[in-house]
Amino acid sequence: MWIRRSRTRGLATGAPLAALACAALLCLAGSAAAEPPPATTRIVYGGGKIVPIPASIPHEAGDMVDQRILPDLRWIAQRYPIYVTDGYSGPLPSGEHVGCDECHVRNSDHYNGVAVDFVPIHDTTTCDTNWTPITRLALWAEPQQNLPVKPFRWVGYEGDAGHGCGDHLHLSWNHAPAAQFELAEWVEVFPVGPAEGERKPRGKPAPTTRSPTSKAPPGPMGGISQVKTGGLSPRHTGD
Repeated sequence: MWIRRSRTRGLATGAPLAALACAALLCLAGSAAAEPPPATTRIVYGGGKIVPIPASIPHEAGDMVDQRILPDLRWIAQRYPIYVTDGYSGPLPSGEHVGCDECHVRNSDHYNGVAVDFVPIHDTTTCDTNWTPITRLALWAEPQQNLPVKPFRWVGYEGDAGHGCGDHLHLSWNHAPAAQFELAEWVEVFPVGPAEGERKPRGKPAPTTRSPTSKAPPGPMGGISQVKTGGLSPRHTGD
């Protein structure tokens, strides 16, 4: 089982230099050509299942997610050099546990399979040019702090404790309220066509899409704690 790597920060004397480097990288990412935000989204009702992330999406061995967000993940991987470090975190029907154990806060979307953590393909613990594509992805999903675009529920990056350039990017998808380790009744996604790799299952009806009968969970987005620490647990170990 993968255990989240500890990302040790630099000494306090290096903090101003690190802040300047991150600011410069944000400017560089913002000036680069970016994908337009999703023009439309759709609600996928039913069809939820925790499945392995395919090899076409670079990821830590054993990572899994709700299959309803896989087309979106595939689309992202085709445009940004990302590496998934964690998706679903919890038990499987077999009794096996997958994902980072005790890394995430209570009610985290990781426990429902609709949250993913990203680092660059060439991961570093300092905010350098390897992180430029990840910063671009974060700005695409959340152009303005605390105002993520649909279908994202919470984006954890610069300005969120325990996240950011040199640490990791967290993306959560909007979904119906669901108990810990249970699949949501519906998940909001951005539609992608066959050209982006979405495949319709043969012999089975496609998941239906209609207006949700229940609203997304209220309160802090992305499963962050009520103390608003940006997704960190009291142990400062995850989101």
